[in-house]
Amino acid sequence: MIPVTKAYLPNKTKYQEYVDRIFDSAWLTNNGSLLQTLEKRLAEHLGVKHLICVANGSLALQLAYKALELKGEVITSPFSFAATTSTLAWEGLKPVFADIHPTCFNLDPNNIEPLITEHTSAIVPVHVFGNPCQVETIQELADKHNLKVIYDAAHAFGVNYTEQNGQSQIVLNYGDISTLSFHATKLFHTIEGGAVITNDDELAKKIRLLINFGITSPTTIESVGTNAKMNEFEAAMGLCVLDEIDTIQTERQRIWQTYQQKLPGLVKFQHWNPQSQNNHAYAPVLFESEEQLLKVEAKLKENNIQPRRYFYPSLDTLDYLHSKQVCEVSRSVASRILCLPIYPGLTKLEQEKIISVIKDVL
Repeated sequence: MIPVTKAYLPNKTKYQEYVDRIFDSAWLTNNGSLLQTLEKRLAEHLGVKHLICVANGSLALQLAYKALELKGEVITSPFSFAATTSTLAWEGLKPVFADIHPTCFNLDPNNIEPLITEHTSAIVPVHVFGNPCQVETIQELADKHNLKVIYDAAHAFGVNYTEQNGQSQIVLNYGDISTLSFHATKLFHTIEGGAVITNDDELAKKIRLLINFGITSPTTIESVGTNAKMNEFEAAMGLCVLDEIDTIQTERQRIWQTYQQKLPGLVKFQHWNPQSQNNHAYAPVLFESEEQLLKVEAKLKENNIQPRRYFYPSLDTLDYLHSKQVCEVSRSVASRILCLPIYPGLTKLEQEKIISVIKDVL
């Protein structure tokens, strides 16, 4: 089977060396030396001030909401993985959906302001498939209405953004907090895991307190907290994967570019923010209709190829959220988009097979 993605497995000998260190120290979790090294290396690699590794990307979002003490309504995107919205609902916050832009798939800033009320406490945009949102415009809106901004940057590992003034930095530096997912299928992974990123010293201190039950010493508990720590085995995997990140990104770029070269005119590709560059975390293609998508999907599966309908359904359609917003653009895109296989190890022959099947149907 050719899956939509596959976890990258780094050099096994190197990972074993880290495992031997863990066994020698008998320190399995709770801010071990490998975790400390990973946080430092990731912060340097990504160009961020505070990077706090946590157990998974969902907890990263929940910690962000807690640390910023959000209440009431939060404006967010209906076109995302369920976790973006589920974490809000889990924390007792009401998701308010602003529709997306039809070609870049990100939350459209023009749709945000009409939804702001006295109950709105934050905006949670998503860098969909790693494509940066209009961060400058969103920040202007947040400043105007005194709102917090938390970016769900689960897909945006290593993505830079160049401002109108020419200044370039990692997109993770925008907003009050950005969160990453380090799930096994991500471009960079730690088996399970995630990270909370902020430039605010006090916020970083608060988040570190939250991830360890609010405990500051063996005899002192300062505040409410939870258990959101990353363990040493996951940190070891992260260190190994980080060593090979250039190879991973080169492979993904080759695969993505091949789709773009071989499928023009048959499908549409996501319009990438011109102030940034694609990190090739995903390979989404947009069809003319859901009927066309279903025909292609069925034919691919017949040939033992497993694409994925990221992100379907549009989150504003979920009954349990009782959404008052109807996001027509998101619903249309969600019904017509399919992510094609992209991962290091996907051979040229396998990709040719995928492309051939799509061409045969279309």
